[in-house]
Amino acid sequence: MPPTLHDIHQAAERIRPYAHRTPVLTNENLNQRVGAQVYLKCENFQKVGAFKFRGACNAVFSLSEEEAAYGVSTHSSGNHAQALALAAKLRGISAYIVMPDNAPAVKKAAVAGYGGKITFCEPTLEAREATLAKVVDETGSVVIHPYNDERVIAGQGTATLELLENVPDLDIIIAPVGGGGLLSGTAIAATELKPGIRVIGAEPETADDAYRSMKAGEIVPSANPKTIADGLLTSLGSLTFPIIHERVEQIVTVSETGIIESMKFVWERAKIVIEPSAAVAVAALWERKIDLRGLKVGVILSGGNVDLAKLPWQR
Repeated sequence: MPPTLHDIHQAAERIRPYAHRTPVLTNENLNQRVGAQVYLKCENFQKVGAFKFRGACNAVFSLSEEEAAYGVSTHSSGNHAQALALAAKLRGISAYIVMPDNAPAVKKAAVAGYGGKITFCEPTLEAREATLAKVVDETGSVVIHPYNDERVIAGQGTATLELLENVPDLDIIIAPVGGGGLLSGTAIAATELKPGIRVIGAEPETADDAYRSMKAGEIVPSANPKTIADGLLTSLGSLTFPIIHERVEQIVTVSETGIIESMKFVWERAKIVIEPSAAVAVAALWERKIDLRGLKVGVILSGGNVDLAKLPWQR
């Protein structure tokens, strides 16, 4: 069963003592550039620097004492690994994280810094899944999937609860889409709270499996995606796709140039550090993929974890 608005409200209460209520910021330069009133929900200011903490925190604190006693586990090389490690640390339980051995050193250090117990594996999905199965067999830990989990989806939806409390008369909400946890949680919260609101997903042209899946009416797996938005490389899940197919108006795709230009603009003009995956949602406005003139538009800035030695406009 997909999460309900009630589940999202429960998640909000559950994570309130631990997660930040992130700010909603505006920028007149951006408004003028895109011809709309834009409200930026800044999940780059969330713990671990990304929205992922919401879902991981809700999942960890949803566990019974019996389940939690054996810890939690996942395979991830990105923000979910850090988020789960921190959420587990806050609950006082173990987090077993399977990471590919070629993951960036800064991410390995972050997961370890949050107390995650890392097992390295070959950088293939098969190796990650096989290694995770071995870890679960040895520890009895509960697997928390990065996005294909009702508790995670409900947690991600809490960002939209906050956004609509701040700006209740939004016309549209735009969120980036990879595996779909953020977009499906956003869509449930938005359409239940404000029937008639438009929810749009944004993804890179070079990693457009969600766009193709919406057109086909079934999951079309991602095939060798290559994009600077490395947080959006995963395919939609069996839980996230039906929610998105039912509640999201459309998926728009954006160019790599649009991602880089809009990311740089937000850094320079709004003084907000965002990562390329977050810039994908801004690029949908930037490249005028839909007519937003005169509308009030909410944009979920999904995160701000950037390798400062590899800024895309310095290549």
